[in-house]
Amino acid sequence: MPQRRLGLVAFVSCTFLAVSTAIRIMLAAATPKGAGLKLSLLLKAAAAGVYFDLATLAYAIVPLALYLILVPRRVATHRWHIWLVRFFFALFVGVLIFDICAEFIFFDEFGTRFNFIAIDYLVYTQEVVGNIRESYPLSAIFSGIGAVAAAVCWVLRKPLARGAELTFNGPYHRTGFLLLLPVVLSYGVVNISQSAISRNNYANEIAGNGVYNLFAAFINNELPFTRFYRTLPQNQVNARLRTLVAERNNSFVDPKSERFTRAIRAEGPEKHLNLVVVVEESLSAEYLGTFDNKKGLTPNLDRLASQSLLFTNLYANGTRTVRGLEALTLSVPPLPGTSIVKRPNNGGFRSWGEIMNAKGYQSKYIYAGHGYFDNMNAFFSANGYSIVDRTDFAKDEITFANVWGVCDEDLFRKVIKEGDKSFAARKPFFSMVMTTSNHRPFTYPAGRIDIPPKKGRNGGVKYADYAIGRLIAEASSKPWFKDTIFVIVADHCAGSAGKTDIPIKKYEIPLLVYSPAHIKPARVEKMMSQIDVAPTVLGLMNMSYQSDFLGRDVFKESGQAPRAFISTYQKLGYLTENELLVLGPRQYAAQYKVNRKTGDAKSEPVTDAMLTDMLAYYQGADYLYQHRLNRIR
Repeated sequence: MPQRRLGLVAFVSCTFLAVSTAIRIMLAAATPKGAGLKLSLLLKAAAAGVYFDLATLAYAIVPLALYLILVPRRVATHRWHIWLVRFFFALFVGVLIFDICAEFIFFDEFGTRFNFIAIDYLVYTQEVVGNIRESYPLSAIFSGIGAVAAAVCWVLRKPLARGAELTFNGPYHRTGFLLLLPVVLSYGVVNISQSAISRNNYANEIAGNGVYNLFAAFINNELPFTRFYRTLPQNQVNARLRTLVAERNNSFVDPKSERFTRAIRAEGPEKHLNLVVVVEESLSAEYLGTFDNKKGLTPNLDRLASQSLLFTNLYANGTRTVRGLEALTLSVPPLPGTSIVKRPNNGGFRSWGEIMNAKGYQSKYIYAGHGYFDNMNAFFSANGYSIVDRTDFAKDEITFANVWGVCDEDLFRKVIKEGDKSFAARKPFFSMVMTTSNHRPFTYPAGRIDIPPKKGRNGGVKYADYAIGRLIAEASSKPWFKDTIFVIVADHCAGSAGKTDIPIKKYEIPLLVYSPAHIKPARVEKMMSQIDVAPTVLGLMNMSYQSDFLGRDVFKESGQAPRAFISTYQKLGYLTENELLVLGPRQYAAQYKVNRKTGDAKSEPVTDAMLTDMLAYYQGADYLYQHRLNRIR
């Protein structure tokens, strides 16, 4: 076979591999200082990267190979065919340049290659495209991409013309079909987990290929726990989990049942106080002055912290809003794959809202954006909440909005109005409130703070703090204020990138419980999980109720050591005072000795005791979910 017979295939392959290498170099340069990327590790990542680039290329050339097999010779030599080839090659180059831009932006935001987050964003094109349009100069970017693609095509116009005439018909059919074999090998041999070449997560991301990762995330939206992760006999898991969730003054409704429903008995008179849970978008603990941030971004939250029950060692379940909402609403550890919020058949749980409804409350989910995003409306409406989202805001109730939703000030004014309605109806209310202002493009009403809009995360945090201050100030004039508890908590941190599998410092979030007439200010240093928020707040209200929560009230001594659950899309973490155990697909397990103050982690052997406790929670939660044992309908 003459080497030049490969023609267009060679052009496409060389261009793709060159761009993939350029992206890899760019991402390596974009990693933060202290990422631990030594030269030897970078070379290892580069070698693994070529492996994934070739695997991706195997899929990419299939349409081209099939076309060159089928196109008649007389068509291939026609003038219009040559121009058509040039056009599509220019389009191909443009797509690759766009991929460079997209991967850089995504890596800068999330510290990873494309993953399930990118898949989620492809579903909600209005919000995502709007966010990109408001954050970046798209006209200039696309004009630049078009100009570069056209220039490349012009330089290569003559070689492309010669390549356009070379097909795989006639005696060259075998050559064409041979080009289809690599995709078979790629499908059977290559696995996304093979990019985990080291303990350094940045190196693992550099080793991958963004396009390959994107399609792998699309295919593996849910990961069956018992198929991909380490497991123990289910009866052993259930027995251990019963021990781990046991608390003072709690008892199992049916000790012989597989259900974990418990009767929670109060230790004092019930307090039927109103409850407003403000879930702040991306509010990492590190941004608050009360957590030693020196930039003065959160004067209102810092003041409230001194007047609140402040929890200083709370860990978020994951890195997405839906993970935080899942943890707060259902009090369950994160299951691998997509959040329960986004899964089908996600209703009927004994949620926080259902528990409050049983006490006569009006439970509402109040969201600044459109509730169809991330399946929020479907989830909350199926689990005991009434929905108030952007569609319920009158025109005169919106003073400022971006693609994600109305500004936090407008949202909080709506929260107050909804509280007024419930108060007028003589009903206690429970409002779960989700903000959006602390999110790229970081736009908000001008003149509120000393950082102009669109100047980055610090401005988003400071405006969110300003709006919280306004919420408390305006609510304090209401007759229902003195009998209301305000809970302020984050959904997740502002970023999750780190050099370890699950960087623990990227999961630290604040929790404030504020009610001057009912909650004494104090600092709670005990480590806790986001799934512990609901049972702890219900405990502060002295509520007696039936629960399927796997979280616990941190004020009820259970005899168990503190623990937290932290996760990515595939990696699951179980954190104790000084150890972290991480599980992943293909029975992956790694344990670390950790310093929670610095985030440093040192590898150590996996211990049976920690693995047993971790599987009790994660495998147990998966079993309850799969068998619908934590649902009331």
